[in-house]
Amino acid sequence: ELKKSLYAIFSQFGQILDILVARSLRLRGQAFVIFKELSSASSALRSMQGFPFYDKPMRIQYAKTDSDIIAKMKGTFVERDRKREKRKPKGQEAPSGKKSGAGAAAPVQGSVPVPSPPFPTFSPPLSRVFPPQLSENPPNHILFLTNLPEETNELMLSMLFNQFPGFKEVRLVPGRHDIAFVEFDNEVQAGAARDALQGFKITQNNAMKISFAKK
Repeated sequence: ELKKSLYAIFSQFGQILDILVARSLRLRGQAFVIFKELSSASSALRSMQGFPFYDKPMRIQYAKTDSDIIAKMKGTFVERDRKREKRKPKGQEAPSGKKSGAGAAAPVQGSVPVPSPPFPTFSPPLSRVFPPQLSENPPNHILFLTNLPEETNELMLSMLFNQFPGFKEVRLVPGRHDIAFVEFDNEVQAGAARDALQGFKITQNNAMKISFAKK
């Protein structure tokens, strides 16, 4: 479920080769989104920094080293001695810093508190397919979503809309994966969310269309 959610919000930035979710207690709350191109990772980092994910703002940075899959593509892959790595003293760990190179992975740190400067709040991606337009229907506190991908679920949509004041709930339509309803406390709050997320690309091929629901 976590990997599906990460794929849904990051696939709009480019081809994803793999998503690795840390399972150890020490790294709990971390994941690596491995893009094929560095430009995709950079766009994701800029656009999704601070995005609310499972009620916590994401902290995103470049991975310190290339993932195995990227190293193999570059021809720089070296089999690691994992036993030796485990015995390596903490003082010998490589210094932190941004990793350059195609396919840099963006670690998503959710529940693990990491000292860092405050991040900006989420802003929608710079490239939108559908600019905000006036709805044919009069303002309503309920939004109607269309052009949703097949893998859409209630959790994915809730993560997108719960950052806006007045969010109440997401309602899916049984038997229809491509449409949904999102309810807010009032019309003004619904309109603000509609304008901000109009054209948001849940996947590379699915830009969300948002209008006011018919009364």
